[in-house]
Amino acid sequence: MKCWKIGDVTITRVIERDLMGLLNKVIPDATVDAIRPLRWLFPHFVNEAGELIGFTQAFVVQTPSRRIIVDTCIGNDKDFDAFRLSWSRLQTTFLSQLTEAGFPRDSIDTVLCTHLHGDHIGWNTMLADNKWMPTFPNARYLFGRVEYEATKARNQDASFDDRRSRGMRVVAAESLAPVFDAGLADFVETDHTVCDEVRLVPSLGHTAGHVSVHIKSNGEEALITGDFIHHPCQLAHPEWASPVDHDKSQSTATRERLFAALAGTPTLVIGSHFADPTAGRIVRDSNAYRLDI
Repeated sequence: MKCWKIGDVTITRVIERDLMGLLNKVIPDATVDAIRPLRWLFPHFVNEAGELIGFTQAFVVQTPSRRIIVDTCIGNDKDFDAFRLSWSRLQTTFLSQLTEAGFPRDSIDTVLCTHLHGDHIGWNTMLADNKWMPTFPNARYLFGRVEYEATKARNQDASFDDRRSRGMRVVAAESLAPVFDAGLADFVETDHTVCDEVRLVPSLGHTAGHVSVHIKSNGEEALITGDFIHHPCQLAHPEWASPVDHDKSQSTATRERLFAALAGTPTLVIGSHFADPTAGRIVRDSNAYRLDI
């Protein structure tokens, strides 16, 4: 467990699993030769073999009035056979870790998804008696309206019949539909205010309605990134887009805009897939940026 205090807000990280071997595919420009000169990435974010290090992880944001879980990782028992076998039918200790951290699942009152990819919505539901049920029965699940409509339109478009698209339909059936069936879902806009301390920030490009999560309390600020940045190497190279980005030019523009806005400020940037120490402050580094940890 790792925690950060932002004024009266506590942010607690809960790791589900590592992403070894995957992030280099997610950011194909991050070759061993391209990464090697970026020594500030070693040893926390890159190993000496040039493999990018990262996690799937969730963040519990405890405010004076709310208990919010931001993104819910891959989940147990999920069917990713169509496009990512290594994520299929996991059996992790995520829920017990959440309880050990002081957040049993029935104590969560808000589930907030930065976007609707399978590694950010999996623990929205859990398998009980061979049926998918909402994992957090006392929570309202907040889904971006733009994000959901784009996902729904793609899933209903029969022309998208590649392996990943077929897999995303399964993900939606297992991790989204049961939440709507239970009447626990609310649609929000990309600039939605969740509570006094927490609001959404549009960070489009990775998906059509992608958002990041801004926390502000007593003059202190933090930003949970979601996937507008997958790995700190993209600070040095904002142009390194991912093949899974919905709009690569837009995701690059989002990184350039947000890095410029955050650089040199005291805002703590918490990377949704960043390895330990997971958070830091963005500073300028020649013509680009780096993470000051």
